[in-house]
Amino acid sequence: MKKPFEYLSDFPIPDAFLPNRLRTLLEPISPTSRQVVEVTSRFEVDIHGPDRECVHMLMAVVVANDDHEMTPLLDEAGYGVVAFSVPFFDKKGSSRIFSPSVSGHEYIVASWGNGSFYTYNLAEKVWMALGLSPRCVGNESQRVVYDDLSLPEFSVAEGEISNEFYWRASRNISWKMSNEYLRKYLWMRGAHGVRVFYYQKLLPDVSELRDLMQGKSHTAIKPKGGWYELDIREHQNGLLIQVWATVNAVSPELSPEQSADGVIWPDIADTMTHARADALVERNVVFLNDKFLQRYEQSDFYDTTPVNGHDRWWCSPSYRGQWGFSDCVRVGRNLIRVPMRDLYKPKPDREILHAHGFAMAAADVAHFDLLEEHIVSKVQRLLDQLLDLGDNLCAIAAIVGIQKTATDLVGFSRAEVRANGWLAYPQLSRLAQVAPLDMSQQAFLARCKSLHEISQCVPDGFLKSPLEKAGCARATVKQLGGLKLLESLLNIVERLNANEELRDAFQSEVEPEGWRSRNAAMAPLFLNNDLRIADAHETIGETLQTLRKLGFDTANLNDGYGRALDSVTDGIIDGFSRINHAIVDLLSR
Repeated sequence: MKKPFEYLSDFPIPDAFLPNRLRTLLEPISPTSRQVVEVTSRFEVDIHGPDRECVHMLMAVVVANDDHEMTPLLDEAGYGVVAFSVPFFDKKGSSRIFSPSVSGHEYIVASWGNGSFYTYNLAEKVWMALGLSPRCVGNESQRVVYDDLSLPEFSVAEGEISNEFYWRASRNISWKMSNEYLRKYLWMRGAHGVRVFYYQKLLPDVSELRDLMQGKSHTAIKPKGGWYELDIREHQNGLLIQVWATVNAVSPELSPEQSADGVIWPDIADTMTHARADALVERNVVFLNDKFLQRYEQSDFYDTTPVNGHDRWWCSPSYRGQWGFSDCVRVGRNLIRVPMRDLYKPKPDREILHAHGFAMAAADVAHFDLLEEHIVSKVQRLLDQLLDLGDNLCAIAAIVGIQKTATDLVGFSRAEVRANGWLAYPQLSRLAQVAPLDMSQQAFLARCKSLHEISQCVPDGFLKSPLEKAGCARATVKQLGGLKLLESLLNIVERLNANEELRDAFQSEVEPEGWRSRNAAMAPLFLNNDLRIADAHETIGETLQTLRKLGFDTANLNDGYGRALDSVTDGIIDGFSRINHAIVDLLSR
């Protein structure tokens, strides 16, 4: 069997003096490589200086019967684009013969230039054959990114749209494509991906290169077979090399397919396959670390809204009705339990393999408390308190003749939550994202900021009216805001409860005693506000000091901020619970 042609070994420049960029251009890409492949580039640096380097490269799609056949040097190596300038047409319909190509071959990136302006885009045949969808990145970048939304797989191909040239290029151009998808296209076409390029660089004047010049000041080397031309000449106290070449860089050979068949799962004998999983009758379960969810939670392409039912929280990621996990149930603080049969239900194998990366053995699961509360349950408890707060504030408002709905006050509707869960409130899902024990300080402070935003749901203007009706000085109330207003309301209600006053006593002409005092029940909400401010100023010292005020042992932060988030969230929930109980006690009399 004929071996692949070795471009590097056949190239005359000694390996020690071969520039890295040129070496990359001469090296074929392995089918097993996970790297992205550059399929078009226009790179220039210090073009008139001592560090000058230049690359103009495009990739042609060359059909060949022999997998190891060389492609001779193509004319486009000198231009670096598929089409140069605008063809001249002097008769109606004469453009019918216009068919851009790379010396009769197709191309991966459609590129055009005229010496001043250059434009680039993925060839129609490529993105249509692979089912890719474009998205644009604007501002200074001006890039196009192609995704495979059927899986989804993002950034399958991407590159700059255009550049300009006036004495120097306005920016470099680089188009790259996933090796897997590029090979899939070439395999479908039965063709090689051939680099067609021009390369230039100033090298040091050394004897190893002088030997190639055979005593001349300028030489041109063309090998038998004609796949390259090497020009070497004296220039600026060095030797300027110029290379025009075609290299069969990518073969029409598919990359190894990612398959969930043959995978070994913890505590399950033998390898697992789709057929075996589908035939399972017994309820073999797999435990996953809930970090498995982070990939899906951090992208708007997936639905990761937790669902509550039968006293369980399901957290089964899905993708736009194309596929989804099922029966993923939260157990303990950071575990997910899912039956093996459900794990292998129809979905891309790469998603099953992603889950496999977070599978945990029974010996490791034994160290977890399966009854410990998880972050989703905490957020639901917070929501319950906010819904109660809305109802209770409406009742207080009614005492003083103000008509409001609970949704107006806290932004959440009990009826909506009862009917559709959290679907209408994505802020709840964001707040309930995975909270690992080893959470970073930055992630912790960001979550505290989200907690503060939800906690500050009641409009200041509404809270001021009941306080004024309760006898508080209008001028003083006017200066208060946010949590201080809620604290003042709690002080008034608790004083009325302590004196066993009836609800009618809330409205008064006399200023309530101690209504501006600090209330310990509200401390967690105020301290969380301090953490929000610490996030804005990125101050570690303030964060630690605030956590100590909450009664949290900061020595536990060595393992991460997960427990600190638990403490802050529980404190806020307890604060709202104290307000709700106080109002309910008053309204019950």
